[in-house]
Amino acid sequence: QMLRWMCGHTIKDRIRNECIRESVGVALIVEKLVESRLRWFGHVWRRPDDAPVRRVDEMEATVGARRRGRPRKTIGETVLKDIEINALSREMIYDRSLWRRLIHIADPT
Repeated sequence: QMLRWMCGHTIKDRIRNECIRESVGVALIVEKLVESRLRWFGHVWRRPDDAPVRRVDEMEATVGARRRGRPRKTIGETVLKDIEINALSREMIYDRSLWRRLIHIADPT
């Protein structure tokens, strides 16, 4: 809606969101979220093994009874799926400049 407002378009103009996003030169929010998750994961993974953030990342939260239905996805599962989809490996994380270059989602221009 914000991009539509910036361009002066309304829903009645019947212009697709992809066209508006392309004309403004903005990437998908989902892609930027993946970039942000992978950047955070790289930051955490480069920390020493005894760092508190690494220990918290490896802990399992299993307190109380499990809720009905499908279990929620954990941040770890989501990040591992992002790594797999983007054909990355954990060894690449240790080279910070390479990692940042590989995960960067450029805004289309």
